[in-house]
Formats: sequence, C-alpha cells, structure tokens
Amino acid sequence: MPAYNKIKKYFLKELQHVNKYFSKYKWRLLIGIIMTILSKILALKVPQIVGDSLNIVEEYLNDEITDISLVKQELMINVLIIIGVTILAGLFTFLMRQTIIVTSRLIEFDLKNEIYQQYQKLSLNFYKKNRTGDLMNRISEDVSKVRMYTGPAIMYTLTMSVTLIVGFTQMISIDTKLTLYTLIPFPLLSISIFVLSKIIHKRSTIVQEYLSKLTTFNQEFFSGVNVVKSYGIEASIIENFDELADKSKEKNIHLQKANALFFPLMVLLIGISNIIVIYVGGQQYINDEIKIGVIIEFMLYVNILTWPVAVVGWVTSMVQQAEASQARINEFLKQVPEIQNTNTTATEIKGNITFKNVSFTYDDTNITALKDINFSVKAGETLAIFGKTGSGKSTLIELISRLYDTKIGSILLDNKPIQEANLDAVRSQIGFVPQDPFLFSESISDNIKFGKDDATKKEIIAAAKNADVHKNIVDFPNGYNTILGERGVTLSGGQKQRVSIARAIIKEPKILIFDDCLSAVDTETEEKILKNLALISKNITTFIIGHRISSAKNADKIIVLDDGKIIQQGTHNQLIKEKGYYKELYDQQLLEKEI
Repeated sequence: MPAYNKIKKYFLKELQHVNKYFSKYKWRLLIGIIMTILSKILALKVPQIVGDSLNIVEEYLNDEITDISLVKQELMINVLIIIGVTILAGLFTFLMRQTIIVTSRLIEFDLKNEIYQQYQKLSLNFYKKNRTGDLMNRISEDVSKVRMYTGPAIMYTLTMSVTLIVGFTQMISIDTKLTLYTLIPFPLLSISIFVLSKIIHKRSTIVQEYLSKLTTFNQEFFSGVNVVKSYGIEASIIENFDELADKSKEKNIHLQKANALFFPLMVLLIGISNIIVIYVGGQQYINDEIKIGVIIEFMLYVNILTWPVAVVGWVTSMVQQAEASQARINEFLKQVPEIQNTNTTATEIKGNITFKNVSFTYDDTNITALKDINFSVKAGETLAIFGKTGSGKSTLIELISRLYDTKIGSILLDNKPIQEANLDAVRSQIGFVPQDPFLFSESISDNIKFGKDDATKKEIIAAAKNADVHKNIVDFPNGYNTILGERGVTLSGGQKQRVSIARAIIKEPKILIFDDCLSAVDTETEEKILKNLALISKNITTFIIGHRISSAKNADKIIVLDDGKIIQQGTHNQLIKEKGYYKELYDQQLLEKEI
C-alpha cells in the first residue's frame, strides 16, 4: 500500500489541484458512477444469455431436450431479454455521459475562470516576463488536456474497472481454470503501461511547450503584421515559422510513436487470450468438462474486455498529458501577486499624493528608473512632469497606480502609505490615459463606456466633446456604434488618444493621469482639450506627462526629471526664468511657433 501511494503521489501530484472541483460536483459524479456500474452490469449479461442459448441448442441436438417448441420458446425469451438489456444498458450509458462529460465541462469552465482571475491579480511585472501566446495556450490548450482527465479519463476508467471486475468475476464463477489461463497476458500489459506512461509524460510536456511557442509566434506576427509588411520580411517570418512548426511536428510524432505502441500491444494480448480460450476451452470440451456455450461465452467476454483493456493505454496517455498540462497551469497559479490588496474595506480617495525619498529599480532589467524622488500634490492640484526619454516619467505614474510597489522610500495617499488603501478603490478612482492607447475591438461607445459601465448616451457624448473627438465620431457612417478593428486600428493615432481621454474622464475619478497622451494631436486640438480638462478637473488631482510646454503652463506644479532624479521643480513662470531643461524646451518651442 505505501508503494501504491508513492506511485499515485508521483503521477497525480499536479492534478491534485482539481480535486476541489471533484468535491464541488460530487453528486453529479456519484450519479455518473452509478449509471456506469448499471450499464456495464447489464451489458455483461449478454454473453451469459448467449451461452445459455447455445447450451439449450446443444442439449436439443444431443436429444437431452426433445420438445422443439420449448427450445424455440427459450430462445425467443433470451432474444427479448438481450434486446431489453441492450436498450437499458444504452440508456444508462447515455445518462453516464450526460453526468460525467458535462461535469468535465463545468470543471473546465471553473478552471479557466480560476486561471483568468489569477491573471487579473498578477502584476505588470509578470506580463513583462511572460509571453502572451504562452499565457493564452495555458488557459486554452492546457485546460483542454486537463478536461480530458476530469471527464473522458474518469468515464473510461470507471467503464474499464467495472467491466473488468464484473467480467472476470463472471468468468471465474463459470470456470476458474479457463479464466486463469486467459489472464496470462495481463502481467505484460501492466509492465508496458508503467514504462510507457513515464515516456508519455515527458514527451507530453515538451509538446505543450512547443505549442506555446507556436501560439506566441503567431500572436506576435498578427500583432506586428504592419511592421512585417513594411519591412518586406514575410519570407523570413515564414522560414522561422516553418522551422518552429517542423520542430513541433517532430515532438508530436515522437509522442505519438509512444502512444501508438499501446493499441497494437492490446490487440496482440487480446488475440493471445482468444487463442488460449479456444485451445484450453476446446480441450475441456473434448474431455466433456464444459459445454460449447462456455467457450462462446468466454470468447464474448474476452472480446467485450478488449476495449476496456485497450483503453488502459489511452487513459494513461490522457492522464499523463493532463498531468503535464496541469503542471504548467500550476506554475502560474502558485505565483503570488507582487501587488497585494492589504485592505479589504472600501477606501475613500481624496487625491493627496506625496513621494518621500522614493527610488525604484526594475528587477527584470536591474535599471534604476527613479532615484530619491520627493514631491507632494494636494487634492485638486495639477502636476506636470517633463524629462527626456528614459528619465523615469512613466515609472513615476505607474507607482501612483500601484502597478508596481517601491521597496525604497514611501508613497502616501491622503497622508497614509498607499499600500494601506484598498487596491480596488485606488484603481477605480484613477482615470489613466497611457502613452500608447489601447482600444478594444468593440464599438466606440463601448470603448468610452469602459470607463463607466452604466454611462448614459448623453454622458458618452459629453466625454467625447471634452476630448474633442465628437466631431470625428459623428462623421463615421455608424457614428458611436462604429466597430473598431483590433487595438483600435480603424482610428488614427490622434483619434485613439482622444477616445482614450474620453474613456478616462467619463469615470469622474479623483485622480487623472495623462501619460504623453496628446503627442499625436496638433497644437490647436491640444489647446481645446487642455481648456476642457482645466474645467472638468478643478477638483481632480491631475498628472500630465508631456513634451509640449503648452500642456504645463497652467499646472500648479511642474517637475523635470533626468536620469531618474528631479532636477527642476516649480511653476511655469518660475521655471522659464531659470536656466535648465525647461527653459531650453520653452525657448525652442517658442521659436518653432514663431517660424
């Protein structure tokens, strides 16, 4: 028994994660088990009835029964019993599939939701380290492999177990000697399964890894198809894809070679069992130890047991593939999100932000993006942030959104450490417009409503007008119902930015963050948007990252970053009088405007 538990622990270690779902749907599974037992018991009655029928015929031929009408009556009754038993067995088999297979689909649904919820919790850093294609493959292909374990594998294992137990019990009750001879090939079967299952487990893991690589490759190609076509590198991409696909094919063939050994081996062993039944049973019949019906009954049992024995290999393969897939799933499920919500109670956000001696280093690149940052912004104030590319501007606002947590220094929200505030409350009260706006493949209206799910049409139009994109939208044939392409490809760069702005301001948040989101619009449009924003953000703490002085001249405070440090700080009127980056930028843009 300890040895069995050790083997079970080794093979099903990763799959123990889904045991909680078995517990959740235990009553469905229990009904399925009962249906399985009933269907197989009934199906295994048929060989016995056929054997009895042949024995009656033999007795008639040997003049042990002389009344032909009695023989016909017995045979007709047996035929009706076989038909009735077959119909009932079929009904129970249908109910078995309706319970067990449906349960596997419910478990698949639950597992996908669990993985998706975990994906939602994991930090931005996680997504930098993992490819989108691999994430997609684990929630689709890997979960499908696990479903095969929670449904078909269980169903066929039950079928196999009940059939073998009932079948062999029936056979032993008829003739123990003949049954023992029939079992001779089975030790070879057990050894084969043990050896091949280990090989299949190893090869299944490799196959799933290559499937993830293929998914990732295709996802990146489709996302960057404009770059591929612009550079004319289709031939190179196809060559790389062919190389990866060939490797994946080789690994799949390698796996299927191991799988292919099972079924021929099963057929061979069943064939040997049939030969044994004919030879040993024939000798017993000649010696008048058994009747002819026993031989036929045994042959029927052996052939009925062919599928359950053959399915051992298939089920073992499914379990090993599911184990490999669940191991890949567990790898992500076991990851603890870096950003933890330490406060489950609702937090009211006012919008006071303070940075105290904050430094931040990205652990994936070891780049220190911020160095000893100190500033404070009161609720309702506007802070403009300037600096060269790579100076740390985007990192600073990502810390405010708690996309990352700093280990050095502290960030205060309303005079308390930001980690103490409810994470959901913080993010729900932030309207964020990223530097590279992302729009979903939905209508323009739905993309704006993403900021406020219950927004009315009037509110959507008002937000679009404040973002100066309403005129563009109404010019489209379907107006606000225009369906956007993937990532908003239907719109121009400036239009995407302005729809993103509308999505942020419709939330009416306590904190607004604009990460260089006006770079794709002209100065005239920028002026209109900034004027509208000044009106609607009077009581909203606003952070504006930009490269144009026009976006900062009305800000309450301005900071200039360089190499992660604050090198200048003040108002617009103060900074244009100081030598430094801000005055140089101001003079340069003033000159460009005059020209």
